[in-house]
Amino acid sequence: MSAKNMIPWDEDEIMVELAFSTNAYTRFELPEAIERIADHGYAGVELLADTPHAYLPRFDESDRESLGAALDETGLDVSNVNANTVTGYYDDAPPSSFFDPTIVTADDDERAWRIRYTKDAIDLAETVDAPAVCVATGRPLPGNPPERAREYLLDSLAEITDYAESAGVDVGIEFEPELLVECTDEVLELIDDVGSDALGVNLDIGHAAVYGEDPAESVRKCAGNITGVHLEDIAGGRRGKHYHLIPGEGDIDFESIFGALADVGYDGFATLELYTYPDAPDRAAEEALAYLEEYVR
Repeated sequence: MSAKNMIPWDEDEIMVELAFSTNAYTRFELPEAIERIADHGYAGVELLADTPHAYLPRFDESDRESLGAALDETGLDVSNVNANTVTGYYDDAPPSSFFDPTIVTADDDERAWRIRYTKDAIDLAETVDAPAVCVATGRPLPGNPPERAREYLLDSLAEITDYAESAGVDVGIEFEPELLVECTDEVLELIDDVGSDALGVNLDIGHAAVYGEDPAESVRKCAGNITGVHLEDIAGGRRGKHYHLIPGEGDIDFESIFGALADVGYDGFATLELYTYPDAPDRAAEEALAYLEEYVR
């Protein structure tokens, strides 16, 4: 019996479309990354708001025109503006992604810089008609205990969500193990405490699994609060290693995840986030779509 025939929900209930993040295409300029993603048959694209694509302090009018032209030519919708990292802040950053400075950073000036950066990401999302931006909380570093960092987080999000509400753009907190907000229950508590209709969760399925959660149950818990979904596979599934794999190469049960998305009536994009394949982004995009396309419209 094929996997398609095993799907437990009616095909008329499938409302999810697939997008692919440009953060896998860091060896290419942003317009070419968009064109390549479109060539693979995706319906949407997530924009990396960081180097080398759209590091916002240096993303000038010419860059924005090139972005608009690429989106117009390909017909892709923008699923999300990914403002999780700000590697471009550093003159010689190492190759791994940098969260800092974050919206919980103890230094007032650096935290204000990150708040302004997130607002700029909201402006970009509004320009390209993206429904949301995502941002991570970052880690409470030495000298900044979690209790104090959470106060910074609440203050930062109060300012950010006020701005987002006026722009009509949602802000999705992306939880991740070892960050200040690292699991489903913590992000839902944060959403309640902030109390803004603009705040939700950018639900990374792999992050839920690595934390030890059932990703499908995480989807159900987050019903009504999901601004976007990130997809990747994880070897070992729940409590596996945090390394993003092409779907089918790990142990995530994608049938249960898409079933849960159908159950909660999610009708947005699910975005493949496979930044771990900078040497083979086209293979990653092609194989991911082939594995998942039966679950989407």
